[in-house]
Amino acid sequence: MTDLPPLLLARDRVLHGLTPNDLAKRVKAGSLVRVQAAAETFEKPTVFARQSAASVWGIPTIGLNYPVQALTMKNDGGRSRAGVRRHFAAPAGLMVVRREGLLVTGRIRTVLDLAAFTPFTEAAAPLDHVLRRDRTLRLPALTKAELESGIGSMYSAAAGRRVLTAVAFADPLSGSAGESYSRALIHVAGFEAPVLQQAIHDRDGLVGYTDFYWKLAKVVGESMARRSTSNRSSSRAGPRRKWWRKRSARTESGPRGSTW
Repeated sequence: MTDLPPLLLARDRVLHGLTPNDLAKRVKAGSLVRVQAAAETFEKPTVFARQSAASVWGIPTIGLNYPVQALTMKNDGGRSRAGVRRHFAAPAGLMVVRREGLLVTGRIRTVLDLAAFTPFTEAAAPLDHVLRRDRTLRLPALTKAELESGIGSMYSAAAGRRVLTAVAFADPLSGSAGESYSRALIHVAGFEAPVLQQAIHDRDGLVGYTDFYWKLAKVVGESMARRSTSNRSSSRAGPRRKWWRKRSARTESGPRGSTW
């Protein structure tokens, strides 16, 4: 079965090689849930959040097969129904935006929720992404100050600390979800922090830019994991491998390299 994003818009089915009949069959088999239909099972209007909102915003997330995530304004203990996982949110101060015909949390709330409620290593990709201008959707870059001011009193003290730690670690120089995830894993493992997008030169001039460069070890690294699990970007692994071969051929006496 083709890996699909947490929230698949019907109009994007062709990007995954699916026909309307394929969607209908998967809904019947239970591997897909019609969000509009699922939304009818609890209070209106339905506000989608976390990985589901990120998918609508084109924000990459790490992982596959998340249930549809939505908010509820009723703190009644119920959390899941009809394939939709609900999370209580106080209405006060909640910013909701209509995109793609759906109500979703704003960009800031979406990535802060992911930072608060997903592991640190998974929070880096969404945060890195929103610190850059989204040229595809024509959305401006957010600043760390904007993210920090959005925390407010929405989270517990522990969750707030997790968010602040993740925001402090975020870096707009990270070029893809794969790079962000790799960078976070490197940090958690306690290794030397790499320089991002390091220019590599030889006697003939600029060879290119490498994803990671470790000054002390004199090692460069390239993340080939370019495909996001929840946005519409395509893989650049092929061109990057060609660049890597070119770089290796021209810098035999330069820094050692590795790809993953």
